Amino acid sequence: MARFKFVTTDMRNFGHSLPRFVVMFVVLLTLATSVFAATPAPPQTPAAIRQFVATNCLDCHQGATSEAGLDLEQLSFDLSDEAVQDRWVRIFDRVESDEMPPTEFGEADADEKQKFLSATRTHLRRQQLSQQETAGRVQARRLTRLQVERSLHDLLGIDIPLTDYLPEESRPNGFTTVADGQSMSHFQLAAHLQAVDAALDEAFRRALSPEDEYVRDFDAQGVSRTNPKRRCREPEMRNGKAVIWSSGLIYYGRIPATTARSDGWYRFQVTVSGLKPPKTGGVWSTVRTGLCVSTAPLLQDVTTFEAMDEPKTIEFQTWLPKGHMLEIRPGDDTLKKGRFAGGQVGVGEGESQDLAGIAFDRITMERIHLNGDDDHVRSLVLGDLKTTPNKDKKKPFQVVSKSPREDAARLLLAFAQRAFRRPISPGEIAPYVERVQAALDDGDDFVAALRMGYRALLCSPRFLYFSESPGPLDDHAIATRLSYLLTGSTPDEQLRRLADAGKLHEKKRLQTEAARLLSGEKGRQFIHDFAAEWLDLDQINFTTPDRKLYRDFDPIVQQAMLNETETFLETMLQENLGVDKLIDADFTFLNSRLARYYQIGGVEGDELRRVALSPESHRGGLITQGAILKVTANGSNTSPVLRGVWMLERILGDSVPPPPTNVPAVEPDIRGATTIREQLAKHRSQGDCASCHVKIDPPGFALENFDPAGRWRDTYIKMSGTKRKTGAVIDASYVLPDGDEFKNIDGFQALTIRKPQKLAACVAEKLLVYGTGAPIAFADRDAVEAIVEETAAEDYGLRSIIQAVVASPLFLSK
Repeated sequence: MARFKFVTTDMRNFGHSLPRFVVMFVVLLTLATSVFAATPAPPQTPAAIRQFVATNCLDCHQGATSEAGLDLEQLSFDLSDEAVQDRWVRIFDRVESDEMPPTEFGEADADEKQKFLSATRTHLRRQQLSQQETAGRVQARRLTRLQVERSLHDLLGIDIPLTDYLPEESRPNGFTTVADGQSMSHFQLAAHLQAVDAALDEAFRRALSPEDEYVRDFDAQGVSRTNPKRRCREPEMRNGKAVIWSSGLIYYGRIPATTARSDGWYRFQVTVSGLKPPKTGGVWSTVRTGLCVSTAPLLQDVTTFEAMDEPKTIEFQTWLPKGHMLEIRPGDDTLKKGRFAGGQVGVGEGESQDLAGIAFDRITMERIHLNGDDDHVRSLVLGDLKTTPNKDKKKPFQVVSKSPREDAARLLLAFAQRAFRRPISPGEIAPYVERVQAALDDGDDFVAALRMGYRALLCSPRFLYFSESPGPLDDHAIATRLSYLLTGSTPDEQLRRLADAGKLHEKKRLQTEAARLLSGEKGRQFIHDFAAEWLDLDQINFTTPDRKLYRDFDPIVQQAMLNETETFLETMLQENLGVDKLIDADFTFLNSRLARYYQIGGVEGDELRRVALSPESHRGGLITQGAILKVTANGSNTSPVLRGVWMLERILGDSVPPPPTNVPAVEPDIRGATTIREQLAKHRSQGDCASCHVKIDPPGFALENFDPAGRWRDTYIKMSGTKRKTGAVIDASYVLPDGDEFKNIDGFQALTIRKPQKLAACVAEKLLVYGTGAPIAFADRDAVEAIVEETAAEDYGLRSIIQAVVASPLFLSK
């Protein structure tokens, strides 16, 4: 009950005592998550382990000159020390995979090796399972910034962006959901309060001040420049249409008529056609938003489209802050760009340069809400209470309550049940209710008092943190974990109802609910969220390919690449395709612009469609898609090391230890004097490097024929002065330690899909880390293997793996 004493004390001055709130929050959280236990004496290294190490390892791993700094004679076997645990897990893995002892020293005695592996496995599992029994696999885990936003949206029925209030988050083990990377500081709590205040302000505004319908319909004249004689960056009238020409001028194509009168989501319908399109098809164009002035040049991408000879209507929705407007323009960087004096465009200046362009017939603009109308918001924050008109223009409506104290208590209890994601008794929220009722007794406005209560509930650790205890999860914790894994938000009414009935422990019911949450738009949202972190797709804007080297790459291509990968994964999910499709597939999803970029013919239109791939395309599978190839390069060149490590950790399921501190990184020679293969050969000659590069280099070299912008190449390209020059021929071949070899990506794919169970294990592990907030421990490996075995009959289908994951002991226990 200590947590509620904190609320009672703090709520007396909740809005004015943030520092005390933070200190008490952190202290109580620390106390709640600490585990006190006596520290046993460090155990002796078991005889089977000592014998194997003495016979096979000490020649190289003993004393001050131990290879890789690993002195096995002095290495402790105190497995209660996590660093020591990690060392022994690494040793186990290298011995089990026959990496150690090195082949040049001869094979280890099979019986001795088996006894070593058995003893090491037994002790590591026993130690980790003991720790998990006491504290669980994951320590206190809080909501991520995205989960906070989604939760506030669903609790209050609002749709305004909130993540910008919250600080960026680290991604240990690849995910922001991992508890080890989550902290709670004064700064973070202050930011959380800001997000909560913004959410509550929006919810009560909409509940008490419903907006009038906002629809605007502009013809061509309405979206063009108001003064035809003025040189500017707005559309010009030409033959009854508003026209924008191809140009490199920023925010040329701005449309002031679309300026938002208030922050909000808007739906647009734009009727547009292409002018003087290239022979390759229509005029590919971009839609962006911003203030569109020189003092605020940043623009947000919204969508892309292909304008054809005949007018067509495109529809999209976007968030527009007050004062922001649309910018719509030709965006294909392969088009000829107009040159305009002084950075402004006069009427007729574009047409005289024989440029491609786009022409608008009409633009319709409508204010919308994505998460329900004002009545829905009112029901979530005010329940069944009625509102009546009010004389105060700032608050056109006021709440009608005959029993304010009782109504406040009732509403707070209902809200707490949803915010805390489990049943709550009146006694548990008594401190919140008492403070709100005291405010009412002091004459405070009902809405102000209720808002204060909601604010306190939303700043409670019981909202911010997952409520989980060591051992099997109860039904409400299962509902919470399932919902945040698949939707990124709080459990919906059906999940809460099933949890109340105690039915989520039933495997079939749990998997049915998982299938429901993965259907339709929710499935697309899950793929977007999961792939953003698993595959680093949210980092695709971190680099921009060098325009001098990669001239055909542009934002339209990049957006199509992202759409290709997400649609591919959605198809894997909905059709339950096997995870071997991550490596190789005979289809992908392209529109005409991306198909042209990939040099694949026969694709028309701006909508993605399923396209069969020929072997000659060298495309197929997730790993050959442009989005993946771009996020694994730096914009100027490629590195087999970077791509190899990414492939091992994200797709192939092999961990890579940090490189030795005394060995410099391998940087591609941008002069082209030496190839990356020559550099890596020299790098591997250093003893400390060879053992890791034998894993890293094969997938890295397999992808070397793809440039940093995701396009196939046979030779390297380099700049010589202002000109592009052809460099060395690319050698993507590799001979593996077991004697297998490949010549290029096609051969690598054929070898890799022989072991789909390894790919399935990697995907299962990523889902478990993302969904539970805990990295996969040595003791968890058997459970992962069971998931893989369970899905073998379905060819390791993606949907089957998700279904097996959510029903696994690792997912259903803390």
